Amino acid sequence: MDAVHHLSVDIETYSDVDIGKAGLYKYAESPVFQILLFAYKLDDAPPKVIDLTTELLSTELIRILLDPSVIKHAYNAAFEWYCLSRYLRLPEAQRNAWLDQWRCTMLHGLYCGYPAGLAAVGRALGLPEEKQKLAVGKALIRYFCIPCTPTKSNGGRTRNLPQHDPEKWNLFQTYNAQDVVTESEIEHRLSRFPVPEQVRRQWITDQIINARGVSIDAELVNGALELDGQERLQYQQEAQTLTGLENPNSVAQLTGWLQRELGQPVKDLRKETVEDLLKTQLPENPRRVLQIRQELRKTSNKKYTALAQVVCADGRVRGLLQFYGANRTGRWSGKLVQPQNLPRTYIAGELLPAARDWVKGRNRDAIKLVFGSVPDTLSQLIRTAFVASPENILVDADFSAIEARVIAWLAGEDWVLEVFRAHGKIYEATASQMFGVPLEKIKKGNPEYSYRQKGKVATLALGYQGGTGSLVSMGALRNGLTEEELPEIVQRWRNANPAIVQFWYTLEAAAWEAVQNGKTTVLQNGRLVLAREWDPENQLDFLAIQLPSGRRLYYANPCIGQNRFGKPSLCYMGMNQTSKKWEMLETYGGKLAENVTQAVARDCLAEAIDRLEAAGYPIVFHVHDEVVIDAPKGKQDLKEVERIMSQPPFWAEGLPLAADGWVNQFFKKE
Repeated sequence: MDAVHHLSVDIETYSDVDIGKAGLYKYAESPVFQILLFAYKLDDAPPKVIDLTTELLSTELIRILLDPSVIKHAYNAAFEWYCLSRYLRLPEAQRNAWLDQWRCTMLHGLYCGYPAGLAAVGRALGLPEEKQKLAVGKALIRYFCIPCTPTKSNGGRTRNLPQHDPEKWNLFQTYNAQDVVTESEIEHRLSRFPVPEQVRRQWITDQIINARGVSIDAELVNGALELDGQERLQYQQEAQTLTGLENPNSVAQLTGWLQRELGQPVKDLRKETVEDLLKTQLPENPRRVLQIRQELRKTSNKKYTALAQVVCADGRVRGLLQFYGANRTGRWSGKLVQPQNLPRTYIAGELLPAARDWVKGRNRDAIKLVFGSVPDTLSQLIRTAFVASPENILVDADFSAIEARVIAWLAGEDWVLEVFRAHGKIYEATASQMFGVPLEKIKKGNPEYSYRQKGKVATLALGYQGGTGSLVSMGALRNGLTEEELPEIVQRWRNANPAIVQFWYTLEAAAWEAVQNGKTTVLQNGRLVLAREWDPENQLDFLAIQLPSGRRLYYANPCIGQNRFGKPSLCYMGMNQTSKKWEMLETYGGKLAENVTQAVARDCLAEAIDRLEAAGYPIVFHVHDEVVIDAPKGKQDLKEVERIMSQPPFWAEGLPLAADGWVNQFFKKE
């Protein structure tokens, strides 16, 4: 479609629902939801603001909004698209079709390696002050966009309207207009590095999946909340009795009590510290108090509260996925209930539906009798709160060992690829390669089976240039390995995987060439291209890695700096995941290999999602490399879903993909 015009849009809205806790869909569903201001900028014209508290959008503006020859731009366009579709009362089919006319500038920034947030990306791009987001915005949003606390001075009102402070309202309109200016300038700055068409189409599919939502078992959620409240109150009362403290949840109070009881300093009450203390000889009361603290720490049970806050009027939770949430690789991240980090379920067999029934029936005694801990049981059941719609069933399929397959394919580690094309026992095969043990001997019942654990932890931990520290982080010491044997495992794995090891160094050398000399390097039979890409006019400079799909990974302002060991290192500007600051980061061959591998795995998932949707399998959410389908009758064929997912993309010839899954009424982890 050839665009004739471009319309930049930004809206300000009011709702009595907390969007941060409940999400966009429940926020906009509120009966009191209202669009307050509509700022827009058509092509190069100056921005205009329409006060929707006093007037309506004109017929001409509505025509422009719905005109397919006018491309609509917004920062986090999903918000404007969904809110305006409600304002315009678009039916679902028209609402979804309208997505094709929208472009998300937040996605554009994330694609180019910049942080999320209009103000943050404006600062990272170095926009001049007059084109940056106004800092006063947060205070104005708090004043006009959310309910206020009734006080004597404000006459007991619960909402601030324009007439309550006309000066602030005028400033709010200025702020609204400035957001359009900032969004438009960001889009202009990044225009030389466009979002690929296939990524834009994936964004559209993502919005449709988010708006579709997934059904929640309200009875289970309510039962869990009630049982959790009862347990916490009982534990709290027991801790008060044992300690004599007014608030045994207070770290300061409890630390002081423990130090007096134990006659030794207690540095903190973090999870690891409590676990270490419980491994020592302790008096009965301190031991019980620490056990109670462990039980009360099950913060994962807060997800039940989150589910209750997020669920919409029709019993569905929406908006669980953040497209391009990991902007180094383009992977999805989770929102609201955070489906990417749900606790595992170890309850198996017929006990799992029984446990769900006991929670629904508020049967604490049965849960305690069978499982011991109510909080732990509730934690394990969180996944099962996601259920199929009436008459439907959940079909779940997960890529098998996707990262191990992708890095072997990228690096040309042929023996690994042959394993995946044959029996797929990569842990056993890796152990066989590392220790020279015949594969057929590494099976349960044989003494050689102990090698499998070494092969497993090495496969999971060492693919990205990790050493003994990576093995420890992956749980090597908790799984029967000793610290003394870890260096040998690292060396044996590297000796067994020479092509992957060479891949690290080849990637790093090509990146250095691009950064130092501006050289373009084609790697791995044309699957990867590393280059330096510039836009001097807008002072943009990137190290770019083109993936097999054609998508690129961007590293802003690359340079040769110094790593934490004082040696020369590849560096770039990015978001520090610990400090959440935009700052200089370092990288190296193994890290680049990890970025590329995870990015290719992400592209495989995106292709599978598109194929499944096109085949009539409605995905309701996905987690890492796993899709969850709310399958209606006639679309409950697990084998077909596995077949579709196992089909490699056209750009990944020779990549041996595989998927397996399950069919069930509720979500689980097998």
